[in-house]
Amino acid sequence: MLRTVTKPITLLIFCWLPLFWVSGVNAAVTVSSVRVWPAQDYTRLTLESKQAIRHNMFTVSNPERLVIDLEDVELDSTLNELSKLVGSNDPYITSVRIGRFKPGVVRLVLDLKSEVKPQLFVLKPVGDYGYRLVLDVYPAQPPDPLMALLEKPKTPTPEAASAPAATTQATEKPPVEEKPEVAPAPQNIPELRARTLIVAIDAGHGGEDPGAIGRKGSREKNITLAIARKVKALMDDAPNMRGVLIRDGDYFIPLIGRVAKARKVNADLFVSIHADAFIKPDVRGSSVFALSEHGATSAAARWLAKKENEADLIGGVNIAVKDPYLARTLLDLSQTATINDSMKLAKHVLNELGDINDLHRGQVEQAGFAVLKSPDIPSILVETAFISNPIEERRLNDEEYQMKIANAILNGAKRYFAQNPALSKQRIAQND
Repeated sequence: MLRTVTKPITLLIFCWLPLFWVSGVNAAVTVSSVRVWPAQDYTRLTLESKQAIRHNMFTVSNPERLVIDLEDVELDSTLNELSKLVGSNDPYITSVRIGRFKPGVVRLVLDLKSEVKPQLFVLKPVGDYGYRLVLDVYPAQPPDPLMALLEKPKTPTPEAASAPAATTQATEKPPVEEKPEVAPAPQNIPELRARTLIVAIDAGHGGEDPGAIGRKGSREKNITLAIARKVKALMDDAPNMRGVLIRDGDYFIPLIGRVAKARKVNADLFVSIHADAFIKPDVRGSSVFALSEHGATSAAARWLAKKENEADLIGGVNIAVKDPYLARTLLDLSQTATINDSMKLAKHVLNELGDINDLHRGQVEQAGFAVLKSPDIPSILVETAFISNPIEERRLNDEEYQMKIANAILNGAKRYFAQNPALSKQRIAQND
């Protein structure tokens, strides 16, 4: 016999409301995604969730370990997947162990390969991301990029010259209605002399920050890295020239960190490579930008600079770290001479790009790009083409076209150096 108990509806609501409220307060946080970004600079681990994760971190020596306690987090298959994402080639982490430490606490133990300087911080929701708990594992003794440059033999690797990024879309030949892809006629580009000239090559975006995404799924961060590697290979093969990759893998570097690395290798030039995007798919063409001392030269340039400067929000910067380098580097608006040199370099590169693609605008534009704000290095930002344009997206994924862009950047740099010798450039001491 079925027994039932009936109560006035108001009483039922009154009785159940506190139970729902208590359940909501004590509900475990579910991790929706885990990601690992290994690199020589540092390794980043990311836990994404709809709610912020409360956490505590400490280190243990002999052997070196890093312990992170996560409070009120559900221990499920997604979180357990983190242990499988750390590969044997990770520079700093040997393995990750995950388990229930005590009621209400999940513990992560990272077995380390050497002493590290970790940073653990929370990023608020932005774009398509929810809350992110981010662990950056830096080496206790950061590698010296200048020493690495000096020790590395000046020989380009075939892989750097030809291999596309791992997640780049399959290449397609452009349709016949496009501008003919005729190789430029041989040009008399002056040979370089005297000391080795160093060009910092910055592949835009990376890691947590994919950059713009094309209609076929191409990611800007992959295309820019593929082109940057080709530029480096060409420069390493040129007499008295060496290319230095600011980012040589799929990981994130803050905008100011890109500037800092270029200065630490005493770069003579800084070239940041990007692939533009717009809401209208028919917009097309290549562009080159320099820093502006007095505001943007157009509304479009201002919009683009704002979009590119927001990369730190997407990629994830630990704002709790006060970088003394920032105050003296981010912007020195008295750097008129450097901006003038940047404009000269930009014009040479823009002219070279005009031989292989339509130009979005016929002249160099200027805006307040944070990544161009080195006070002593001529710096430009190259928007190679519009990844939001289906035709240009296909071309950007084509290795032959990538090589043409790389040659255009190389030839532009050569022409700049021929007219503006960097033989007696003063070196600024780096105390970082």
